[in-house]
Amino acid sequence: MGVARRTFLTSTITSLAAPALLRLARADAPQFTFKLHHFFSSVSSAHDRFLSPWARKVETDSGGRIRVDLFPSMQLGGQPTHLYDQARDGAADIVWASLSQTPGRFPKAELFELPFVPSRRALVSSKAFEDFAAVNLADEFREVHPICFSCADRGVIHANRPVRTIEELRGLRLEVQTRFAEEAVHALGAGAVLMPNAQLAMAITAHVVNGCVVPWDMAPALKLYNLLKAHTDFAEFSLSTRTFVLAMNKAAFDRLPPDLKAVIFNNSGQVAAGMAGAMWDLSASAAADLVAERGGVITTLESDAVAHWRTAIEPVIQSWLKQVKERGIDGGKLLASAHGLLAKYADVPEPPRPAKPAPQPEEASIETAHRGPQAPTAGSTPLPGTQVSAATSPPKPRWWEFWKSSVAPSPVSATPVTPSAPKTRWWEFWKSSAAPSSVSAAPVTPPAPKTHWWEFWKSA
Repeated sequence: MGVARRTFLTSTITSLAAPALLRLARADAPQFTFKLHHFFSSVSSAHDRFLSPWARKVETDSGGRIRVDLFPSMQLGGQPTHLYDQARDGAADIVWASLSQTPGRFPKAELFELPFVPSRRALVSSKAFEDFAAVNLADEFREVHPICFSCADRGVIHANRPVRTIEELRGLRLEVQTRFAEEAVHALGAGAVLMPNAQLAMAITAHVVNGCVVPWDMAPALKLYNLLKAHTDFAEFSLSTRTFVLAMNKAAFDRLPPDLKAVIFNNSGQVAAGMAGAMWDLSASAAADLVAERGGVITTLESDAVAHWRTAIEPVIQSWLKQVKERGIDGGKLLASAHGLLAKYADVPEPPRPAKPAPQPEEASIETAHRGPQAPTAGSTPLPGTQVSAATSPPKPRWWEFWKSSVAPSPVSATPVTPSAPKTRWWEFWKSSAAPSSVSAAPVTPPAPKTHWWEFWKSA
């Protein structure tokens, strides 16, 4: 009877507690789960320093009611050119898409890719692009819910010889990223080639191209510091850039209750654009430092030295104005608006760089090589309006280089040390029957074996 009563009480308590546990589990589970799709790798700055922190911020601000799962490297299928359509059609809830990969589809947004229109700083361009989009791009992006717009890091000329003037650029064949970069390079008298990034290293090695126009943040992934040693940067405006949009499916956004829509709104616009712009700039600074440390020579052209470049690429601007006019768009008005917004944000402080260990005396020249005014390299004279920087001392050997080399000198002392004979371990005595005693060298006569009791039992 007692056992039956206890069993009944236990089952009753369990049945009463089960709904409470179920309600608790439902309360902890997110109400809305969104898939964020993009083409960058999971170790890229875009994924690790922008998209992932942005997603975690949305989750935190929603109290866990929204969950954002990231799918890098096109894990949900398709090509990078399909990302915008995936957000529009609902194949993905949120996408980080490059507008540069669908040339002509967003003609007004492409304005920020024109040569020498965007700032050299991605943070400035991204903030200006976001304000520009709020006023001028509602019709171009009416099929999705835009979260933010951003301009990537500035395009830099990476070549196998120094380029400080238009004359030194002529005759080179350069890989480019966008159609306006292609037109600009042609206008400057060089050849332009569009190719997948995966083929660039082989093309440089095989002398198919002499260099490329790509942003700083791509230099480490492509290992340009091993392939090309001359890098031409621009002090104020960028020769080339790429534009991006973080876009959400409209139906997915409309399903949210008002308080969760507010969470998305509070993490959109200038908040998200600023995160993206800062990410691009920090990646560019780190990559430029790495190139300088690896012996690259960085030439920065000031505004007076770029005047002839701007004149040479003016036909590219005029061609865009003509194209948008044929679509009924006042390109001149849009261009003036973009210039005004870029000037508005020109003094935005640069994002703080992560703290780095203080350099050793031998490394100080590497740190100052990229940042400070430098003396010209041997045999060359800097032109007016240029700054040339280069790594002037070889990097210090790292600890693992001593470990890898059997003949490397000791980092502590150069005095040769005679190695001592290896000690005999205790198990070597145990293994060897001929091993001498560790106590005495005198032979020891083993005692006669004792007769055990079972031997009497076994013996008749």
